[in-house]
Amino acid sequence: MSDFATLEEAFARIGQQEGRYPERGYLFVLAALEYAQGKLPARRHLSGAELAWACRDFALDQFGLLAPTVLAHWGITSTDDLGRIVFTLIDVGLLARQPSDKLEDFERVYEFAEVFRTGYRWPGVERG
Repeated sequence: MSDFATLEEAFARIGQQEGRYPERGYLFVLAALEYAQGKLPARRHLSGAELAWACRDFALDQFGLLAPTVLAHWGITSTDDLGRIVFTLIDVGLLARQPSDKLEDFERVYEFAEVFRTGYRWPGVERG
C-alpha cells in the first residue's frame, strides 16, 4: 500500500508537504480508524462520515471531557480537519481510498461544540 519503507519516512513527507497538523493528530486519526475497525465484525472500508464519528467516539474514550481541548491542541476543530488529515495520509500511502471517496465526505458531519458538550457518558455511572 505504501511507497515508504517506514512510518518515519511517511511522516517526514507529511511535514514537508502539509505541516498544518502535528504528527499526533495524524496518529490519532490512524488510531481512531483501528478503534472503529475493532468494533466491526469484519474489516471494511469506512465512509468519511463513519470515520468522523469514530474519531469522536475514540476521542471521548481516550480523553473524556478533555477531548475537544486535546483535538484543538492538534489543530483539529472540525470534521473538515479530519478529512484533510485522512487525505494527507492517503497522499503519502498510509491509507487507501475508494474511487468514490472525496474530501467533501468529511464536511460538516457534526459540530465539535455540540457532540463534545452533550451526552458524555461518565464511566461507571449508570443512569436510571
